[in-house]
Amino acid sequence: MSITATSATSTAATTTTASSTTSLTSSDFLTLLVTELQNQNPLDPTDTTDFVSQMTSYANFEQQQTLNTNLSSLATSFNSLLTLNSTNYIGQTVTAKADSATLEDGQIAFGYSLNSAASSVTLTVADSSGNTVWTGSGATTSGKNSFTWDGTTTDGTQLSDGGDYTLSVSATDSSGNSVYGYTTVSGKVTGVDSSSGTTMLTIGDTSIAASSIIGVTS
Repeated sequence: MSITATSATSTAATTTTASSTTSLTSSDFLTLLVTELQNQNPLDPTDTTDFVSQMTSYANFEQQQTLNTNLSSLATSFNSLLTLNSTNYIGQTVTAKADSATLEDGQIAFGYSLNSAASSVTLTVADSSGNTVWTGSGATTSGKNSFTWDGTTTDGTQLSDGGDYTLSVSATDSSGNSVYGYTTVSGKVTGVDSSSGTTMLTIGDTSIAASSIIGVTS
């Protein structure tokens, strides 16, 4: 009975100690280990295999914590380096895998890639509300194709600068199979923002992930 009482008291003390700190150290684990040895049943002591396993776990715990801390620090440093390197994009014209851009100086430089030659390509430009403002046919050549939209609607209305527009591409071969690859936008980078945790480049009023850049020109 005295053993049970002592175990309960020790457990309560251990629980109080654990709850008062946000992390455990190797010293804490050593205290737990000694407490376990002090309060084990003499008639049924801890199995040697279990004891060794616990000791190994205790030894590895602090190393794992240190590794996690170092990895976190490395990730922070890497993100800072990526942001610093991305400032080199400012003032440069980049091409990125994206389908939306801001109308500037009456145009948007879109592009699209086809996995193989198409028999039919339909291009559709929609505004930020999803309304179609222009539609027409596009080049059917395999590989990269460029398309500069002049900011006019299908009925010839010139739209004002500042709006965000999205290009959709429908490309099929002679059998009706899709050969569409991806869409690109091109523009001059005016800023870099990494406040969200992801390095974003500002092109007009549009933000594009630095990781989506596939080309740069001066």
